[in-house]
Amino acid sequence: MGSPAEEPPPPAPDLYRDTWVRYLGYANEVGESFRAIVPVSLVWASYGVATAYVAADAIDKGKKAASAKAVDKGRSRHAAVAVVDTFIWQALASVAIPGFTINRICAGSLYLMASLTHWPLSVRKWATTAVGLSAIPFIIKPIDRSVDFLMDSSLRKLYKTEE
Repeated sequence: MGSPAEEPPPPAPDLYRDTWVRYLGYANEVGESFRAIVPVSLVWASYGVATAYVAADAIDKGKKAASAKAVDKGRSRHAAVAVVDTFIWQALASVAIPGFTINRICAGSLYLMASLTHWPLSVRKWATTAVGLSAIPFIIKPIDRSVDFLMDSSLRKLYKTEE
């Protein structure tokens, strides 16, 4: 009997996707949830945090792609594709679509509570915030899958990626 084949060590965790840093990408959804009760400048600041996360992840993926490719003509293209692909995916899946979705969920819930309840405005606003926050975990996976499908069906057909 031979010794069992040694398995390669698992890859190091990705700072931007496998650690607490990932939650910075959800800052704007939290900001949108609180829109009814905080100054709008704080909501926009939450978009700044999420956008900084997106940019940092894209730069990180570009550096990793450049270092993984041997020095040749294709290295710059490989890195550029990684940056563009990551930035567009993250901008759609972490900022634009979830921000819009939570904004509309909160606006709709505030409207419905005004129409269907006699709760004071402050209670309706806090309830709207709770609705928005509670919706975040439910929208993430469907949005991620939809953005994957969108990019696989469009932009990613324009360039070849190495698996």
